[in-house]
Amino acid sequence: MAPEITDDFSRSTRDLSHRGGPVNPALLDAPTDEPRVTAYDLANKILYLRLLDAAADGADWREVARIVLGLDPDRDPDQARRIHDSHLARARWITEAGYRDLLRQGSTS
Repeated sequence: MAPEITDDFSRSTRDLSHRGGPVNPALLDAPTDEPRVTAYDLANKILYLRLLDAAADGADWREVARIVLGLDPDRDPDQARRIHDSHLARARWITEAGYRDLLRQGSTS
């Protein structure tokens, strides 16, 4: 039986479309910490990959927040850092454990 992918889009979202074109204009302040891959995770898989690549390259979090997440870290550095760190942590979780859900599903998403 395939694990349930929950839909956490009902949580409040932040419209960032006016801030430099984020990968996902409906970016949450923090992704869920559910122990399964969610619809939000699937919708943000490219963002997660970009965050992982930037971290592997040693990119400054402020630059990543600006370019990848479409945030202005100068305007609210604490919030930008929390959003960056929480999404990077979720991306890492997927590489360490969450990928098993995707394999069980045989997802092409």
